[in-house]
Amino acid sequence: MEVICLQEEAFYTLIETVVERLHPKNEAPLSKWMGTEDTMQYLGVKSKTTLQNLRDTGAIRFTQPQKRIILYDRESLETYLEKNAHNTF
Repeated sequence: MEVICLQEEAFYTLIETVVERLHPKNEAPLSKWMGTEDTMQYLGVKSKTTLQNLRDTGAIRFTQPQKRIILYDRESLETYLEKNAHNTF
């Protein structure tokens, strides 16, 4: 087994390089609209009927650009989750 010794400055430079490679700067921003499957996973919902009920009651915003395509507003999903969050005792 070999032991590698680094000066403090070289060590921190190495750490910064590793962190930069793990978190690329070219990450795409999150889209405003989410598909049905992503929405179900985000909300922890298992049925499309539940999503239909949330749409019908106006609990979440959605758009329907085509007959079979329904997209959900990410911000309204976050608002819905925050509104229904309960604080611990």
